Amino acid sequence: MYEILLNIESKETRYALLKNGVLRDLTVERKKEKQLTGNIYRGCVKNILHNIQSAFIDINEGENGFIHISDIIKNTKKFEQLFDMDFDLDYDINAQKDQEAMAIEQLLKPDQPVLVQVVKEPIGSKGARLTSNISIAGRYLVLLPNSYHCGVSRKIEDPAARERLKKLIRSFEMPQEMGLICRTASASATTEMLVAEANDLLQHWQSIVDNFQKATAPTILYTESDIIKRAVLTAIDKRYDRLLVDDYETYQTCKRLYSRYASEHNLVIEYYRDKKPMFERFNIEREIEKTLRRKIWLSSGGYLYFDHTEAMFTIDVNSGRSTTHKVDVEESLLRINLEAADEISRQLRLRNIGGLIICDFIDMRLRKNQRRLLERLKDCMKDDSAKCTILGMSEFGLVEMTRQRNRGSLMQTIFAPCPYCLGSGMVKSHESMSIEVERCLKKIISWHEIFSLKLVVHPELAQYLTVVDKSHLFNMANYFKATLNLQTDDSLHLNDFHFYSTINGKRIQV
Repeated sequence: MYEILLNIESKETRYALLKNGVLRDLTVERKKEKQLTGNIYRGCVKNILHNIQSAFIDINEGENGFIHISDIIKNTKKFEQLFDMDFDLDYDINAQKDQEAMAIEQLLKPDQPVLVQVVKEPIGSKGARLTSNISIAGRYLVLLPNSYHCGVSRKIEDPAARERLKKLIRSFEMPQEMGLICRTASASATTEMLVAEANDLLQHWQSIVDNFQKATAPTILYTESDIIKRAVLTAIDKRYDRLLVDDYETYQTCKRLYSRYASEHNLVIEYYRDKKPMFERFNIEREIEKTLRRKIWLSSGGYLYFDHTEAMFTIDVNSGRSTTHKVDVEESLLRINLEAADEISRQLRLRNIGGLIICDFIDMRLRKNQRRLLERLKDCMKDDSAKCTILGMSEFGLVEMTRQRNRGSLMQTIFAPCPYCLGSGMVKSHESMSIEVERCLKKIISWHEIFSLKLVVHPELAQYLTVVDKSHLFNMANYFKATLNLQTDDSLHLNDFHFYSTINGKRIQV
């Protein structure tokens, strides 16, 4: 049984997908961090970077967007990857190579107005990734206003359905230089439904063109579907059993959206009325809390350890508390690794981890077990809506993979870097600080020749010094014929301390 749960708050909307009561996918969308992917803008070129053939474009969404020359020229291959489809018509590879040889300054000039679309959300300090290869997605079709190619999704495997759709889109009287893509859901759509949607998409495009010509400053021209509409359409397309909403106004919105497609699938849409919060009743809050941890325990007794660097995410699989018998050690390790593969695929979706990912599985001796593990991981990742690429397993048991990064991770959405440890998660020990204080004291007395001193530290460090090193510091000051007073200031950083001259009261800069 598949269910979608929508939790609506004043500043946040949370989307949870449950399979037989187990959380399989999670999306958290904040009102102040609205999704930009798919939106179309009238932008303005602000800066051109000749060395990397790119430009920054103001789209009136905070940070300037970024566009590379490959996102300006007609790039059919990118459409194939983006919509997971094969084009029905051949395209001129030589013509595309000629375009790729062009310099970006031949295509863009400073202060030039441009029509662009967001293909990647802004993450951190990076602005949105933009393209001028516009695509307007409907439920069944995708309109390509700047490309004449037509194609059908690879996920439609039935040859008869593929042939029917190819003939149908060839027969459409499309404006010159425009193309269409048939999405997976189009396999079950009637000819009338496809024609109606094609006309709707053409009207959207004409509206975008008209508004672009009227606008005089960077502005949004077209907004992609919000999370509520996407939830309803996903539930219908994938034949989910129930959609549960805990906000009455949103519930009514879902009912209105569903009424247009009610004949396609019998979806149960319910308003959650219980006093106990919906995400607590279905144990989703507990799962979210678990997902935010670095360490995840497995039912077999093993555990996963998640960590990240600037360039990649690493996942370490450990046997942990697992009990293995000498006779079947290899089988036990395989069982832990297989369970880890299931949980890794789930955690990647819940945490929305993107980019380069390295999985360090427990070493196994038999190649057949390594192949079995790799196949399990690939099978688990097939359900992921983000595009994933998995390479083979190395001799050290490492699996390299990439996962499409389309928005910030769950950690980036919920957390901010700690201002105390600057995001490192660690501070120096009291012993380390005591050593630094001693080193600094020697320097002030012998080099600066200041002999009347006051040391100000955090109360916790002062407590440690009083018990362990205070007498040593005072004895050292006496040895150099200096006086030392110790005071506390709870506004200081735990890893900070200040020396002052008791004669003039000035802080001593070391």
